[in-house]
Amino acid sequence: MKIAILTSGGDSSGMNPAIKRFVEYSFEKGYTPYLVYNGLEGLIDNNIKKATYKDVSGIIFRGGTIIKSSRSKRWYEKKYRKIAYENLKKENIEFLIILGGDGSFRALDIFYHEFNIPFLGIPATIDNDIGLNEYSIGVDTALNVIREAIDNIRDTASSFQRAFVIEVMGRECGYLALTSAIANGAEMCLIPENDYNLDNLKEKYLKQIKNGRDYFIAIVAEGVNKTDEIKEWFEKEIKFETRVTILGHIQRGGNPTVFERLMAHKFISFALDNLDKKNKIVTFYKDEFILRNIDEIVKNNYKLDEYMLQLAKSLMGE
Repeated sequence: MKIAILTSGGDSSGMNPAIKRFVEYSFEKGYTPYLVYNGLEGLIDNNIKKATYKDVSGIIFRGGTIIKSSRSKRWYEKKYRKIAYENLKKENIEFLIILGGDGSFRALDIFYHEFNIPFLGIPATIDNDIGLNEYSIGVDTALNVIREAIDNIRDTASSFQRAFVIEVMGRECGYLALTSAIANGAEMCLIPENDYNLDNLKEKYLKQIKNGRDYFIAIVAEGVNKTDEIKEWFEKEIKFETRVTILGHIQRGGNPTVFERLMAHKFISFALDNLDKKNKIVTFYKDEFILRNIDEIVKNNYKLDEYMLQLAKSLMGE
């Protein structure tokens, strides 16, 4: 069987270890692996190449994706999807593995129903916002990048007795902010999924200042859209000189952590062991890998862990 892998949408650290495992395990199982460069755009442009061991040699420690990614507007037009199908048929490629988010999964689901090219999807997004899935490739590395940044910022915050408002990525999902705030001892955590009470936080902070607190670390998810307002609030209400740090795209890069590499290895291995299950998404839920239909995932929006939310209540003024 000829089988191809592509990465789609935002890059995430851990994609390269997944690509390496895909090629090497495909050979072990007697498949012929192909690499699709530039994501869905690569399918349209016929940027598809048979993989060799050399292609994936020395990539396991690299962030990003060696086969590159894209967000394809052309894919929305059927004439371009037909071109992609014809390109795959020329190479006799019978199956696709895609690393990405739910938008990427839906793109290949449409492709299957039009042209009968089966696929398996593997969650790979630092947002970690895939329904019925607790871990996406890239998450652990992103959390460690954030941890290192907060550790460094804390040095300056404590030295100058300042408040720092740190904005983290995640689109409309507060997973990175919530996890980072708890793991790194922040004093504030604002996420899109929960309300917050600045009056309660003000009362608490003023008491803490009297008891010796002389700096603040506030973690704000980008989906809240309140980063600058929170800076002004600290300066006006708490009377602390305040700085804003927007971590931005550094969260998507960096060398994959050990845990990231292990999870990438496991995701790919499970997928290649289950190629008879067509048009499914490989999810990680309650410590096991489960194949799910894309409709099931779309209908079940990602929910943050309730216990984690309870732990962070005081950081939100509840």
